[in-house]
Amino acid sequence: MRAWWRRPWLPASMGKSPYLWLVSLCFFFWKYAYVRPTALELLALAASLILFMPLYFYSHWVRGARSLLCVLLTTLLAVLWTPHNMGASSLYIFACAMCAGLAAPRAYVVVGAVIVVATLASLSSAPVPLSLLIPVWVVGISVGVTAILESSLRRSRESLLRKQEEVEHMARIAERERISRDLHDLLGHTLSLISIKAELAGKLLARDPAASQREIQDIEATARRALAEVRAAVTGFRQAGFAQELANAAAALAAARIEFVPEIAQLALPPAVENVMSLALREAVTNIVRHAGATRCELALQVEGSLIVFRIRDNGAAQGELSDGNGLRGMRERVAAIGGHLAVRAEQGLALELRLPLGVVA
Repeated sequence: MRAWWRRPWLPASMGKSPYLWLVSLCFFFWKYAYVRPTALELLALAASLILFMPLYFYSHWVRGARSLLCVLLTTLLAVLWTPHNMGASSLYIFACAMCAGLAAPRAYVVVGAVIVVATLASLSSAPVPLSLLIPVWVVGISVGVTAILESSLRRSRESLLRKQEEVEHMARIAERERISRDLHDLLGHTLSLISIKAELAGKLLARDPAASQREIQDIEATARRALAEVRAAVTGFRQAGFAQELANAAAALAAARIEFVPEIAQLALPPAVENVMSLALREAVTNIVRHAGATRCELALQVEGSLIVFRIRDNGAAQGELSDGNGLRGMRERVAAIGGHLAVRAEQGLALELRLPLGVVA
């Protein structure tokens, strides 16, 4: 832990200007330019500075009750000097500035109280020292109000910065979740396809080497394509659209000996909808190939009013209620993000229905 004298004396957000404000203490010492101080007065001056300087710097770090304590002690010091030194007006002004550590409207009330105390302390002296009152009334009020407004603005700015940091943090979390979902969908589908093709190539190796060689070449091409898609997913872009994903699905189902029956209406898909549909098709086909035990997969795409309706159904073994895994959960999140709805039913196979808004913008 650093020693107290090596720590910063002021918050970094305040810059160096509070050091310049200390120049106004010259009014406190102006009297001694033409009046020789006594030994007792010099001792009182030294004690006052020893008390005031820590209070001044401490007041920039504290809020609430501690800030009020700084105001009270500085005001008390000014009251004690009022009968002896008209430069005590600078101490009242510093007390008004310290009210910045209080929340409005309480801060304005305390500024008013400091002005009243300064006025009463001055009136108790004879004659009435206008050289003390005028600076306190004019400068003290303006400095106090300005300091309170500046402090309020600084706190608002700090709060805004914290909220921006929270938004950036949430954006980073959302981006990591997006990448996680996309990689799950991409790799799950691709690895399933490679596994099926590798198994098929092994079966064909003995009786049909040429067909086995073609399957091995397909495995190599699929792996290269998967690498490109993973890179695209990390950067957030897709080079292949729904048509390419449809061709990939047909190839995967054919390799798994599953009949594919597509009914696709010709329509222009918004980019956001196309991306969601592509990933939904990839996830559905991956599940059908790996888990469903199906022999038939039906796919339909059509427009109903202002909605794009996309249905995928298989005749596999899924029945009863389903629990959302990573794939279904990611699919629901993507569909909901563009204002769509996903329905999942398990009746003599698994049926997915996506209803997506036609006019969504990417």
